[in-house]
Amino acid sequence: MLARITDRLVRTLLVVAAVIIFCLSFLVVADVLGRALFNSPVKGTPEIVSMSIVIICFLLAAYAVQSGGMLRTDVIVGAFGPRGQDFADMLSGLLGAAFFILIVWGSYEPTLHAWSSGEFEGEGALRVPVWPARMVVMLGAVLVVAIYLAQALAAALALFGFASRKTEASPETPIV
Repeated sequence: MLARITDRLVRTLLVVAAVIIFCLSFLVVADVLGRALFNSPVKGTPEIVSMSIVIICFLLAAYAVQSGGMLRTDVIVGAFGPRGQDFADMLSGLLGAAFFILIVWGSYEPTLHAWSSGEFEGEGALRVPVWPARMVVMLGAVLVVAIYLAQALAAALALFGFASRKTEASPETPIV
């Protein structure tokens, strides 16, 4: 049940990131056209784009981890055999979780400060609040930690014989 909830949440974040990317493309085109045709760019475009890129990255991080899209050297791990692969998956999950725990730990206080102080990015006509980007970084990292820990647990159970080894192909990802 937890896997279904996580899967739906990750897919929802994927859609949100796609919508943001779609909207940003119109903003950038409007900025370029305004600059070229009317010598008047859209105010705040650099600030909005810079904040949106951070938001998009952390909205997509959970999908990248859950879908197995993170960097992995299959040639080396494949030489380990099934138990070695389970161990490598467990170690990978633990190290990935540790890395993103550090991101959560490092972003907690700045997120609270940005929220309470009303921190903004940009000067002049448009000032963009910083707290949404910081909040997405922190919450996205929390979700990635949960996914990595679930993967490490599944690999540990397979390693110690309490569960069957996962197969590389799932019904959603056909082998080509």
